[in-house]
Amino acid sequence: MIVTLLVIMNPPGAVPIFLSLTGTLTHKQRIVAARRASLVALGVIVAFALFGQQILTYLHISLPALQGAGGLLLLLVALQLLLGQESGVSSDAGVNVALVALGTPLLAGPGAIVATMLAVQEAEGVEGFLAVAAGLLGAIFIVWLFLRFAGQVHRLLRDSGTMLVTRIAGLLLSAIAVQMVADSVRAFVTTGS
Repeated sequence: MIVTLLVIMNPPGAVPIFLSLTGTLTHKQRIVAARRASLVALGVIVAFALFGQQILTYLHISLPALQGAGGLLLLLVALQLLLGQESGVSSDAGVNVALVALGTPLLAGPGAIVATMLAVQEAEGVEGFLAVAAGLLGAIFIVWLFLRFAGQVHRLLRDSGTMLVTRIAGLLLSAIAVQMVADSVRAFVTTGS
């Protein structure tokens, strides 16, 4: 479970995005943003692991629709990064970064949500649920470590390097967003729902 979540969440890939979204924040604010993003991701994944199918069924939302919405949201953030308008995204001490871009849908996106929902459904007995919980907590801890020490990377890159990484992260994030939307459309066409 932990390996699956780490591959989906991709903590090293989140570092340049985190750096670009928090470029105008102080060191302390960046630490707060790292903690909030990790906790938001944990909260969203746990909520969907426990109540995900009921939530989606109640709202008449399919998983492809959730995936498409997440892709569109990421595309908006990516365009802000590419155009150099990230200051509006990170004007608060990491709240917007934690909630909108990193916590969800980048870290706690459809892939992580679905993987956790399936793991919970397949878990057998208390040991199975504990294994899923331990895997999720371990993955979130590793994500937090990557984000927490992103400041050291920022000091190494300096402002010009961070700007370059910001543009590259925006490009990569837009590709991730387009892939999420494409997968969503493919699922709609395949299932007809």
